[in-house]
Amino acid sequence: MRYVQARVIGHVQGVGFRQATAQRARELEVVGYASNLEDGSVEVGMAGSDDSVSALIDWLQTGPPASCVDRVTSEEIAPQQWSAFQTG
Repeated sequence: MRYVQARVIGHVQGVGFRQATAQRARELEVVGYASNLEDGSVEVGMAGSDDSVSALIDWLQTGPPASCVDRVTSEEIAPQQWSAFQTG
């Protein structure tokens, strides 16, 4: 199991980014969360197989059609106790 926290920077709020991320995460069987941050970015915590987490990070580079992603940063984090993918 791989645990990662990513930050997505660009035009990613008000465009359905969190909901689309949750849908893609569920398709990949990844658990975690997507939350808007005050600076206009979106934070995504995720846990799943190495391939699934890598696939979600790749997807975050583009996001849903209405978004405009400038940059994605990610780092490995300590194990978390997520049981589903949530938006907040």
